[in-house]
Formats: sequence, structure tokens, C-alpha cells
Amino acid sequence: MDAVIRKQLKIKACKARMGIIEGVFNAKSGHPGGSLSCVDIVTYLYFNHMNIDPQNPQMEDRDRFVLSKGHAAPALYSVLAHRGFFPVEELKTLRKSDSMLQGHPSMNYTAGVDMCTGSLGQGISTACGMALASKLSNKSNRVYTILGDGEIQEGQVWEAAMFASAKGLDNLCAVVDNNGLQIDGKISEVNSPYPIAEKFKSFGWNVIEICAHSFDEIDAAFCAAAEFKGKPSVIVANSVKGKGVSFMEDQVSWHGTAPNAEQYEQAMSELNAALAELEA
Repeated sequence: MDAVIRKQLKIKACKARMGIIEGVFNAKSGHPGGSLSCVDIVTYLYFNHMNIDPQNPQMEDRDRFVLSKGHAAPALYSVLAHRGFFPVEELKTLRKSDSMLQGHPSMNYTAGVDMCTGSLGQGISTACGMALASKLSNKSNRVYTILGDGEIQEGQVWEAAMFASAKGLDNLCAVVDNNGLQIDGKISEVNSPYPIAEKFKSFGWNVIEICAHSFDEIDAAFCAAAEFKGKPSVIVANSVKGKGVSFMEDQVSWHGTAPNAEQYEQAMSELNAALAELEA
């Protein structure tokens, strides 16, 4: 990846992390940990990869994105705001009853959201339907979906995986945000889905494994997936829950907890320092 583009993406991702913290703090509820772990990938997709237009969110031939792990909505909202789909100031209204930014993504309220999600396991099925529809319509757009590693404990995920392979949906690219933690603890202890890569391979998928926080690896993976024909692709993205905020990193307690005022100040101070370093 070009060094200038890499730097720009790091800056965008840092600002998106600030938006996540801003939103969850003002809401006094939400899911910062899993939002911070996947935001680099969401940033890459919306700023450097997908065919989208913030001025025309319903563009017919746009690429589609489904946040199957819908509780990570703060990540999607922050990236959409910084990409220009709606004002960044709206992030402070997260989870308010009259807000366009509900606790889980809603295509009925929020510009740029392609599917209402929240019930884990269902998003990838919707993504399969979108990909098949594009195939049947001879359209060249692609469909992307991000799942949580705890989410893939759901049986519906594997029905969708089997379907995607059977239909040869090579216009579908799934991402498993493998941060190793879910609401009840380590995924390996709650109900282990490991080995993830081997499972998807056995279901007939093209599998790519990366570090979720390296834009070089992210770029290479999505480019490879776009070129691969005949099978759907899955990117197993090894990530750190709470990435970017020191006291949240790899801590299951930040799965669904909002920071208090002191923690908010610390988090924003760390992110502002990281941003200043990136912009220097």
C-alpha cells in the first residue's frame, strides 16, 4: 500500500475511534470493545475500497455492507459520519430515543446503512441474499459483511456459509473479527469456534488470515478476495478488543460498558495524542 494512503487511513481510523468513544460516552451505554476492534477494517472499506457515494446513499450499483455483529454499530456510525453520510455531531446522539443512530444499525433511520442488524447470525444470511441477487441481475457490485467471532457460534452462520459456497457467491466477502472475547468471556471457553479458518475451508470458502490492524494486510486481503473467482471469500481478521484505548484493550469488561467521565477523558487524551503523532 502507498505510504500516503496508509497514513491517511490511520488518521481516519483514529478519528473514527474518537467518534466511537464520543458516542458511547454520551449514550451512557453501548459496545466500545468490539467497535474498536473492527473499525480499521470498516474505515478501509468505506474510505479506500467500496464503490459508494455519500451524496447518493441509495445508488443502485453501490457495493453493499452488512454489519452482522450489529452491536458494533458505533464503529459503522463513526465511519459513516467521517465519510460524509451525515454530520459528525450526530454521533453524540447515539442511542437517544429520537436519534437517527439507534443501538443497532437501521436502514430506516440512518443514511449509508444497507441492512438492519442486531440479531446475531442473521446478517451474513442477508449478505448472501444480496450477493445472489446481484449475480442473478448480472451486476458487478460486491457485498461485504463483518461477523463477530462469538457470533459464529450461531448455527445460522454455517447454513449461510454452506449456501454461499453452493451458489458460488464469489462477489461476497465476509470478515470474522477475531478478537477472542465475547460478552461472557473468552470465546475459546464459552463455546469455541476454533479452528475458524479450517471450518470455513471445509465449507468451501476461500480463506485469508490477517492482522486486523495492519492496513497493508487489510488491503492485500480485500484485493485478493476481489480477484478470487468461484468461491466466497472470508477474511479471518485477528484483532484486539478495545484497540487504541489502553485500558480497554483485550478486556472483556469493555464488551458492553460505557466509559465514565474520567475514563472518557483518558481515552480521548490517548486518541488525541495518537492523532497528533499521525498528523505530525
